[in-house]
Amino acid sequence: MLDGTFEAHRMNTLSRLTGAAYGTHLADQVALVAVPLVAALAFDASPQLIGVLVACQSSAHLLGSIPFGILVDQARLRILLIASALLLFTGATGATTSILFGTATGFGVSITLAGFGTVLFSLTALSIVPRVSDSTSLAGANAAIEVPRALCSFAVPLTVGLAISDVSAWVIFATAGLGAGLSLICTTTMPEFETAPKPTGPILARIIEGGRYVVGHDLLLPIFLCAIFWNLAFAALLVALVPVIQDVYRFDPGTFGIALAAFGAGAFIGTSLARRVADKIAPKVVLLFGPGSSAVASACLLLIGAGTPPVALYVCFFILGFGPSMWLIAQNSVRQLVSPPVMLGRVNAVIQTAIYGVRPLGALLGGMVAGIGGPKTALMLATISFGASFAVSLLSGLRCIDSYASIKRPLISD
Repeated sequence: MLDGTFEAHRMNTLSRLTGAAYGTHLADQVALVAVPLVAALAFDASPQLIGVLVACQSSAHLLGSIPFGILVDQARLRILLIASALLLFTGATGATTSILFGTATGFGVSITLAGFGTVLFSLTALSIVPRVSDSTSLAGANAAIEVPRALCSFAVPLTVGLAISDVSAWVIFATAGLGAGLSLICTTTMPEFETAPKPTGPILARIIEGGRYVVGHDLLLPIFLCAIFWNLAFAALLVALVPVIQDVYRFDPGTFGIALAAFGAGAFIGTSLARRVADKIAPKVVLLFGPGSSAVASACLLLIGAGTPPVALYVCFFILGFGPSMWLIAQNSVRQLVSPPVMLGRVNAVIQTAIYGVRPLGALLGGMVAGIGGPKTALMLATISFGASFAVSLLSGLRCIDSYASIKRPLISD
């Protein structure tokens, strides 16, 4: 009876957390896709201003991950969830108001606030899931809260692309406000969660402690390196893709948007599949398949030529979304299991900061290589980096994880 009550409580909590994830990722994806479009249409922005506004939206990950990771390790998680929704709602409604009044500065501030809300939600959710799941149900729970992100990454770009010329720009961000409102409703109904003992010591020392734990762990380090190589590759690929499509493949420029939609579709299907087979496939298979399939898909992009049907490009991007989405869920589960509860927020923050920090580097590197050696050379750079992400996984302890239950969970005092 007690087991039945706990399972009902767990499912109810995950259901509310998933609802909040739908609202959060809807708002976040609207901002991600619509910011450059709205900047051009609503503010008649120059390329420089568009770049600044896009940077405002993405800077939250770099600026917020470490401070929020520390906060997650010592604050009440329910309060942090509500705070994330309030930040998101304030940012989305502020962006809508700024568009109506034609204030680019207010728009930049608002989308930055919304970005902080997304970062805080993601880090908090990653610390909540292991508190309501055991090792056998952890991967399925992680998949459940990843489905909203994957679905929104597919549906939102298509919808915004179709609607942007037919509706007012403020309506787009009003939709983001509705998503933030859904997140706020769901987070306010969440229960309280057991918190780990609060860490002590100077903040800088705690940040260094989290980084040292990641670098010194035989499973977290390859996850960290794999994520860095993969995100550097993907950022370089996106920079090179438009000139490759035009100058090498000779496709219509619109195939770029369809390729991104195919990526989103692959991520959604991969996440949905991972939710169903998480307890049937050995983690090591997923942890190798994700980066390995990316390396193969990227290598196939080098084989596409002027006479190749565009569907080949879409298949490659579908695979780039499919395998890594399953990998993301598996590695989330691994790092939740191997990180001491008192340090989980900082571990997640260190890895997330590295991921989002390397994306601008990948974009700059891809642009530089494309400028010097041509777009196909930049495509080769991306392929090499995808291959490095697979090599890191293949040569590490990740290839030996037969089940989540076999992973040793550290003590709180570790």
